[in-house]
Amino acid sequence: MINRLNENQAITQNPLTKLVEISDSRVGMSSSLEFGSTLKGIFDTVDARQKTADAKITAVELGQSDDLIGATVAAQKAQLSFSALMQVRNKMVTNFNDIIKMSV
Repeated sequence: MINRLNENQAITQNPLTKLVEISDSRVGMSSSLEFGSTLKGIFDTVDARQKTADAKITAVELGQSDDLIGATVAAQKAQLSFSALMQVRNKMVTNFNDIIKMSV
């Protein structure tokens, strides 16, 4: 229980830390970190959190579960993950535009 609380606290401090760790483990035995594989892992994790939150919220709404706090926490995790992903995307787009504007 304490380990899970510490893990959740670490995620709330930096939501992408756990996502990158998860995506790193999905890259496989390759010694080099592949950008596409890393992004796919992050997208998959964000999607999985969103689906988990949707399932928990639906269960509460249908009366199949009384874990309102769990559903709320799952929704917050999904929102934080998505928000962090959008911040990274915006930063990548800005950097890409800066590179395009460079003269050769």
